[in-house]
Amino acid sequence: MSESRIEGFVTVRLGDACFGAPVLQVQDVVAEAPLNRVPQAPPEVAGVMNLRGRIVTAIDMRRRLCLPPQEGARISVIVEHGAELYALIVDDVGDVVWMSRADREVPPVTLSAHWRALIAGLHRMEDRLLLILDVEAVLTLSTHQAHAAA
Repeated sequence: MSESRIEGFVTVRLGDACFGAPVLQVQDVVAEAPLNRVPQAPPEVAGVMNLRGRIVTAIDMRRRLCLPPQEGARISVIVEHGAELYALIVDDVGDVVWMSRADREVPPVTLSAHWRALIAGLHRMEDRLLLILDVEAVLTLSTHQAHAAA
C-alpha cells in the first residue's frame, strides 16, 4: 500500500491531551456504564462491563498513561483486540478525523518512555497535536501486567 493512504482516528481527550484511536479498531462509544471490579487486577483495569451480552474489560486510560484521576462522567471507547472487546475509558470523545499516513510523525524523544511505548505516532493538527494510540500496545502491556500480578 502507498504511504499516502488516508487513516481515520476517533479523537479522545484525557486532560489537555488529544489522542486518536484508529477508527478501524473502534467498535462503539458508550456513556459511562456500570463496572464490576475484578479482584487483584492491575490498577489500570477499572473492571468489567456487560455490553449487549459480552463481557468487556475496561481500561482506565488515565491510569494507563500515569495521569492523575479525574472526577466526573467518563466515556468508554470500545475496541476489539483479538477476539476480545475492551473499553478504553477516557474523559471525552470528539470527532473522527482523517489524516494522510505520509504526514504521521514519530513520537518525540521528549515524551516519557512509558508514553512512547503506547503512542504509534502523531499528527499535527491546526490547534493541537493528535497522539495516535497504539491500541495493541495499550492492551498487550495490560495483559502482561495482569499475568505478572497473578
